[in-house]
Amino acid sequence: MKRIAVILSGSGVFDGAEIHEAVLALHAIEQEGATWHCFAPNIAQHHVINHITSAEMDETRNVLVEAARIARGNIDDIVNLNATDYDALLLPGGFGAAKNLSDFAFTGAGCEVNPEVKRACQAFAKEEKPAAYLCIAPTLIPTIYGPGAKGTIGTDQDTANAFNKMGGEHINCPVNDFVLDQKRRILTTPAYMLAGSISEAASGINKLVKELVKLA
Repeated sequence: MKRIAVILSGSGVFDGAEIHEAVLALHAIEQEGATWHCFAPNIAQHHVINHITSAEMDETRNVLVEAARIARGNIDDIVNLNATDYDALLLPGGFGAAKNLSDFAFTGAGCEVNPEVKRACQAFAKEEKPAAYLCIAPTLIPTIYGPGAKGTIGTDQDTANAFNKMGGEHINCPVNDFVLDQKRRILTTPAYMLAGSISEAASGINKLVKELVKLA
């Protein structure tokens, strides 16, 4: 049975992992006959957002503790993620990918990826194991894989320009499809960068996960 490592960035679209994307991906993995295990960095969130008002709250929350809500406690610190133990990698989106796993939301093309996240993702790249990045998470790809890596965040021109400026090759993609960089074995899909509903997000995620498990 193929094993998929999933890296979460908290819990909640505006300051953590996009919950719909995460759950859809976990469900799709199981539907393809594979298993999953979640990981997250044991660090403080960049900030905490009230998901009703979109206002920043005067709180501190931990990325690993919050991500455990999605994983129902079936999660480990990312320092314990070893690529040799898994067949493939998947990162859901949500602003946590651009605020907690990296600082892309604030620095754009000049972003840096959390050192442990970078180590784990590059280990899968070195092992030539397939990896999937959803929604805004593909902005990590140029830093992980280097110049020429292909991926999509959908059609948002500003984000696509930043992806290209970082050395990647952005490819526009509709919500119900995915992009495969065959050389590097990277899969990307727009998900909620374009989706207007859970069903629309699922349309691309399900196709991506099916191919991810096939490649694993």
